[in-house]
Formats: sequence, C-alpha cells, structure tokens
Amino acid sequence: MTVPEPPIAKVRPVATTVWGDTRVDPYSWMRDREGDPDVLAYLEAENAYTAAAMAHTEPLQEQLFEEIRARIQETDLSVPVRKGGWWYYSRTEEGKQYGISCRRAAAADGSYDESVPEQVVLDENVEAHGHEFHATGVFDVSPDHRLLAHGADTTGGELYQLRFRRIEDGSDLDEVIDGVYYGSAWSADNRYFFYTRPDDAMRPWQVWRHELDTDPATDVKVFEEPDERFYCGVELGRDERYLFIHSGSKVTDEVWFLEADDPTGEFRVVEPRQQGLEYGVSHSHDRFLVLTNADGAENFKLCEVAVATPGMQNWTEVIPHRPAVKLAGITTFADHLVIYERVDATSQIRVRRLSDGAEHTIEQPELVGTAGGGANPEFDTTVFRYRYESMRTPSTVFSYDLDTRERTVLKQQPVLGDFDPDRYVTERLWATATDGTAVPMTVVYRHGFERNGAAPTLLYGYGSYEASIDPYFSSIRLSLLDRGFCFAIAHIRGGGEMGRPWYTQGKFLAKRNTFGDFIACARHLVEGGWTSPDRLAIRGGSAGGLLMGAVVNEAPDLFGAVVAEVPFVDALSTILDPSLPLTVMEWEEWGNPTESEEYYRYMKSYAPYENVEAKDYPPMLVTAGLNDPRVSYWEPAKWVAKLRATKTDTNRLLLKTEMGAGHGGPSGRYNAWRDEAFVLAFLLDTLPGPTS
Repeated sequence: MTVPEPPIAKVRPVATTVWGDTRVDPYSWMRDREGDPDVLAYLEAENAYTAAAMAHTEPLQEQLFEEIRARIQETDLSVPVRKGGWWYYSRTEEGKQYGISCRRAAAADGSYDESVPEQVVLDENVEAHGHEFHATGVFDVSPDHRLLAHGADTTGGELYQLRFRRIEDGSDLDEVIDGVYYGSAWSADNRYFFYTRPDDAMRPWQVWRHELDTDPATDVKVFEEPDERFYCGVELGRDERYLFIHSGSKVTDEVWFLEADDPTGEFRVVEPRQQGLEYGVSHSHDRFLVLTNADGAENFKLCEVAVATPGMQNWTEVIPHRPAVKLAGITTFADHLVIYERVDATSQIRVRRLSDGAEHTIEQPELVGTAGGGANPEFDTTVFRYRYESMRTPSTVFSYDLDTRERTVLKQQPVLGDFDPDRYVTERLWATATDGTAVPMTVVYRHGFERNGAAPTLLYGYGSYEASIDPYFSSIRLSLLDRGFCFAIAHIRGGGEMGRPWYTQGKFLAKRNTFGDFIACARHLVEGGWTSPDRLAIRGGSAGGLLMGAVVNEAPDLFGAVVAEVPFVDALSTILDPSLPLTVMEWEEWGNPTESEEYYRYMKSYAPYENVEAKDYPPMLVTAGLNDPRVSYWEPAKWVAKLRATKTDTNRLLLKTEMGAGHGGPSGRYNAWRDEAFVLAFLLDTLPGPTS
C-alpha cells in the first residue's frame, strides 16, 4: 500500500495576549475560508490524503455498508398517530434517501384504515432534488389540518427557508420566509404562524408573527431577546390553548404566554427572570404546571399555579424535590400526569391519575434500558405511547392504558437477517474515579465473549450540557459485536444521567471530572479484562470530541484508536471570541475566560488544541463539516495540523471534511450508512483482530 505524504499546513503565527499570557497560534489563518484560497485547498488535500490512506479498506467499507443495509427494512412505516380526524405517519421506500410524511383520514369509528387513500404531506426526496444536502427543520401542521409550514436547509448551516403548503393538493402559498430557525407555532384560527430568527451569532433571539396571504416583509416582531446569554423559541401547548415563548440561558429561564385564540394580543410573563431560576410551563385544566429548581430544588420539583396569577409567589408544590430522583419532565393528559424521572442512571416513567391521585410506575422488561415518551398529540385520552429500548432490544413502541395498565406492542424496530437479541448481553458496570466517585457504564457484547484482554472494545462518551447518553439499540453496532467487540457507554459527569448534581460536577471549574471519569472507565475495562489498551477504541462528537482530545492528551497510551467527530477542540480560542456563533451563550457552560483569569487558566489547562505535545498519539480519525455553525470546521483542521507537526509517532492521523454539510454530517440515510461504514472500517483496520 502506497499512501502519499500528508499535507503540511502552512505556518503563519499570530500572537495574542490574554491575562498577561501570550498565546501563539500558527494556524489561525484557517478561519478565513472566504479570503484565503489556501484554506479550501488544504481541506481538499486532507480529504485526498484520507481517501488514499483508506483506499485499501474500500472492499471492507462496501461489505460493512451492505451488512448495515441488509439489516434495515428499507421500505417501512412508522406507527400511525391520531391527531383530530387524521392519522399521521412517515414511511421510507427502498432506494430513496429521505422519509415521506403522510396521513390518512380516520375511519368512521376513528380507527386507522389502510384502505383509506393516503395523502402525502411532505416528500423530502422531492424537496431534496438537486441538492447535495437537505434537512427539514420546521414541520408544523395547522390546527385545521389544511396547511403545513415546512422549512428546508440545503447547506447544513441550520438556516431554513420557510414555506406554507396546501396539503390537499401539495401546492405552496406564494410567501417565502428566509433565515428561519427551529421553533414554531400556529394560532388557533390557522391564520397566523409564529417562527424564530437567529442573529449573526446563530443565537435564536427573535419571535415573529406571519399572517397568511400577506407579504413577509410586513411580519410583526413579537419578542426580542437582547441578552446574548439567552436564546428563545416558541411553541403551542399540548392542549393548544396557549402559545408559549421560552427565553433561557444555560442556568436561567423566562416564559411568556398568550391565548392561542388571541394571536395579535400581548404575551404575558409567568415569572420574570432571576439569575439561576430555571422553570418550564405546561397548561392543564385552567392552571399552569411549573417544573422548576426554585427554592433549592436542585433535582427539580413540580408546582401548579392559576393562569390569572402565574407569578412564583403563587406556586404551590405538587411533586416535591427529591435529592435522589431527577424530575426530568412531564406529559399532561385530561385525567393523568405522566412523569419522567431519572434514578441511579436509569430512566423511569411514573403515572399519576388526577381524579384520585393514584400513582404507579410503568415496569420495564430489563434492568438496564431506556424508556421515554412517544408521540402523544391527543390530550383527552387514557392511551399513552412510549418507547423502550436497550443495547440488545430494538426500539419498541408501546401503547399503554393509563387506567388499566394494559400494555400493547405497536411496533418494534425490524432487524432483518438472523438477528436474535438473546445472542447479546447488556449490563451495568461501575468504575471508580480518582476522587472515589462511582461512574456508571453500560456495556453490550455477544454471548461467548471472553474477558481475557484480547477483545476489541469501543468506548463512547459525551459528558456535557446535562445530556444523558442512555442505553440505546443500534443495528449498525451489530457489525462490531458480531466480530467480537464489546461496546460501552461511559455515563460521565457533565452529563445528566445521575441527575442535576452529576451535571454540575462536570462543568465550569469542575470540567476535568468529565475527562477523569472517562479515563477511569477506560482503565476499568482494561483492568477487568474486557480489553487491552491497543484494542481499546474511543469515540465522541462535538463536546464529546473535546472529550476525545482531552483524554488523548492526558493518557495517549491508554487507547488504540480515536474517532473524534466535529470535535470542539479549539475550545479556548472559541470561548474567548464573542463574535463566533454561540460563544456568549456558552459562557454559562464553560465559564467566561474574557472576564476571569481563573477560568482562562483552567480552560487552557485542558483545551485539546492548547495541550498538544511532542509525544506518541494513537491512530486518529477526525471529521469536520465546512458549513457547521456549532463547531467551526477550523477547530478540527487546526488540531490535526498541530498534531501532525508536533506528535512523535507515525500512526495514521486522518481528517475528513464534509464540504457540503454541517454539524450532523451528510444528509440522507444511505449517505449516513456509508459514512458509518467508513468509521467502522477505520476501527477494524486499526485495532488488532479480524476485519471480516
């Protein structure tokens, strides 16, 4: 195998001084893709080098792609969901990249009848025609079911062009609104549509009202958030009686409300913002239900309040704060409250009947799995849909009667071929961090797996923003498990798996706990005979990519391969620059190094780009998206350039940049499967062991 020499990035040092510390960045020129032709040329050269370095794995990539495809039922149908007089569902067709959203009118008795003619609501394959990338970011059917508001992004930059479609004949109204972000709501009279816009830093900061059949230039701005730490969104409540605008930072919330049948009225605030006060609002039976951390409820509590007097002084406790249980959310029904909780790194669902206060917990089939709410658009019903999955059990949609507790399987994700869940084992492990904290891990492996240190293992982690990486099923993962791999998720601090304290112990000046926990999990796997360092691969993306960069700087000899996807590795430079997308909002996650020397020094101590050293690093695959608005392409590009110029080994270091996509990688399911086959081929080709 002959691979050309890797591209050498030009060095153009730029020095900046912060808190008396002079930082020299030799690759800052990579930010100027508009003005410096060397930028795109360098990225293309890296892509060519990566393709050449992986060319010998193309047969393996094709084999993996066909394995992935063979397990997936390409022509498939989601479980139809009743909304008013219609049943809505989505389906896929073999050979087509994108889903097709459809509906059927309910039968006379309200049931779903396949003989009723289908109406296509939105065929994303048609919308994507002629575009390398396509994503739908707004999909909102009007209350009278006549119109669809739909927004398309064709670059990966997460800015959407909004249109309004007559569902009956598939034609769009004349008005087109550009530069729209996530979050939308219809008024009760189907005449007005509310949407959000981001500022130049991609912070959603305005809510606008559009009147159908009018020029969008006359749209009315109904809300603007001037505080750069806050971002806003708009939605229609579950019972469709109120519109809600939520404006929040990482640690503070403010909610405004308006009757949905009074769309030109004035929004009113529930409780004015107070630094550190978090709350969310639902409406039920002429009252607001408020999920909040007020009065020191670190793991949140539930309160209720009259709509007429919604201020915090009138909040009455419904579910008290419990230190060992995180109250994660609720779904309201006419006579039931469904409560989502987290206990010991496990999700659970509890049901309370409003008429008499009776409660029960929905029992799940396995000790280590994930349960969460499904599609439940109807308010006045006793039927609740939820999803369950584990590392060995495919995603399953259940219909659950909230009164009788009768449970029915509506659909389980099909896995074609000879898949048998009983061939696999999943369990919960606990590693011990250096400060004595017990850190949970979830593992899955095939029966017959031997803990003799000889097996390859892939360890995944994230650990930021209170995001919980719960156990989940992946048919793609079977290509590794069936080759003898163990797959593990490290539920590390900075995430939300163990409640709010788990998150706060992994942010700000405690961020190093995130990295220490992940390393503890890796060492636990090695010391327990699950694998060995040369057979241990690690993977993470975005903030999980920062995790990859930090742990590989700290313990490079512990890992045999690294996959860092759209990694947030130039974290200090980004958080120092408030002109970049999302930076100011992030100060309440990472700290503000522009105002605090302590935060500056702390971030500099772990930021991956800052801490590259002249030492051996394991083989690495790094990805980027040229149009990524969340982690700019230059972060992984600069990191790879610095690693290549500094490290002392000859291991593969590959950078793969999607030149027409953003943070989520390529769009379209076949493209995504090929992308995953590429990553798996890299792992199988790098780690000791079989490759077929």
